[in-house]
Amino acid sequence: MVQVSCKLCKKEFYAKPSWLKKGHGVYCSRQCGYESRRQGRTVTCHACGKETYKQPKALTRSQSGHFFCTKSCQTKWRNSVYVREKHPNWKGGHASYRELMLKNGSLPKCVLCKNTDERVLAVHHIDENRSNNVIENLAWLCHNCHHLVHHHKDERETFMAAIV
Repeated sequence: MVQVSCKLCKKEFYAKPSWLKKGHGVYCSRQCGYESRRQGRTVTCHACGKETYKQPKALTRSQSGHFFCTKSCQTKWRNSVYVREKHPNWKGGHASYRELMLKNGSLPKCVLCKNTDERVLAVHHIDENRSNNVIENLAWLCHNCHHLVHHHKDERETFMAAIV
């Protein structure tokens, strides 16, 4: 056995001559071999400040120029920055229909399928006029039923019969 120095950490270790002939025996451990092949860099998470490693591909593809340790941190940052006018789906924000319905005491429940999960409920304008925010013109629908009411005539008729 021949004593050689690790290419990364300079630690002395023994390597077989056959390993050296094949080009192996350069690193003292798998960890040093792995560390030497890394080409990215360590960056600080923009949201929480934690250090995280990013590969070169991730470093070049950041559209915002910010880096995050997890999707959760990225989402928290995005939800704090892309709000109101900066959000691509912003339509003016004349009124919050959900808040209007909840303050009125309307039970959050889909008119068609009776779903009560508030995460999937949306407020539908019965006459489809978004500026008509009278309580009598608003109804709770889950996202699925809301889509069906807007795009299928028979579902619209079922909905109109259910609200009467």
